[in-house]
Amino acid sequence: MHANYLGGSTMPRQIVLAARPSGWPAPDNFTLVEADSQPLEEGQIRVRNQFMSVDPYMRGRMNDVESYVPPFQIGQPLDGGAVGEVVESRSDAFSPGDLVLHGLGWRDEAVLDAARARKVAPIEGLPNSAFLAVLGMTSLTAYVGLLDMASFKEGDAVFISGAAGAVGSIAGQIAKLKGASRVVGSAGSAEKVEYLRSIGFDAAFNYKDAPVAEQLKDAAPDGIDVYFDNVGADHLEAAIGSLRNFGRVAMCGAIAVYNATEPPAAPRNLALAVGKRLTLRGFIVTDHMDRMTAMVTEISEWLREGKLSYQETVVDGLENAPEAFLGMLRGENTGKMIVRL
Repeated sequence: MHANYLGGSTMPRQIVLAARPSGWPAPDNFTLVEADSQPLEEGQIRVRNQFMSVDPYMRGRMNDVESYVPPFQIGQPLDGGAVGEVVESRSDAFSPGDLVLHGLGWRDEAVLDAARARKVAPIEGLPNSAFLAVLGMTSLTAYVGLLDMASFKEGDAVFISGAAGAVGSIAGQIAKLKGASRVVGSAGSAEKVEYLRSIGFDAAFNYKDAPVAEQLKDAAPDGIDVYFDNVGADHLEAAIGSLRNFGRVAMCGAIAVYNATEPPAAPRNLALAVGKRLTLRGFIVTDHMDRMTAMVTEISEWLREGKLSYQETVVDGLENAPEAFLGMLRGENTGKMIVRL
């Protein structure tokens, strides 16, 4: 049964994949439906979601292709990171009122095995959405990508693409806090460039103003040691050109090509990786959950000391989650894109 979008129903609602997109997704690839409330089985919990995450990787899951995570299925609800309150429990591990992190977003209410949820304690002064962003997978991605994948060390010059996004803005600040000699970021608007400067980036540029390679050379005339790649394509090509010998690339994402229907034209200079002895390393953050405690400890301290700042772009209402997702792909968010349910 389809919901009426007025939110008057007490039946739980969810967003399902209506059709697979070709190229850019559109609103009609999603449908808001009402679902029957599931009875709990032994070992399960019922969670009323408060916030959900929309992330670039979800675009790949809309395609019916083999990947590191199974594709979304037509007619089935989408999923993704969410934080919410336990309202019913048949597990000794959780009680009603507990705040939990889990993977069944895109719905008002989630029923899941207790083993698939993680209890978190609310932190004074921070919204619960922080567990999806600055104290969650966002910061873990930035932390692991920069420190482990790119082997960042004090004195490195760092370039981050998509730097005003959720992961990029944290990665740049971690680099500065750990002693980078220079941190450069690219973003897609003058406002985002100003934002990057306000959080401590040494230089930032709007990739729409001129070729990325030219602007990167101006921003880092002596070259770079580390590139944190969220974009791919022309940004990766520019970074390969600017990387010094033994430079390292953390390949986190390639949002420039997620909606492409043709193979990307760039990078055309990959052969430079041989002579420069570059390391290009792709990674999936869920392989590195063992680093979560170290990340939360360090990030929490920087937040308490006022050394690290973060932003969220919040969209209200489950019915607006598809538009939030599309807006994130278009780069309309500064920091983490969050949906408040």
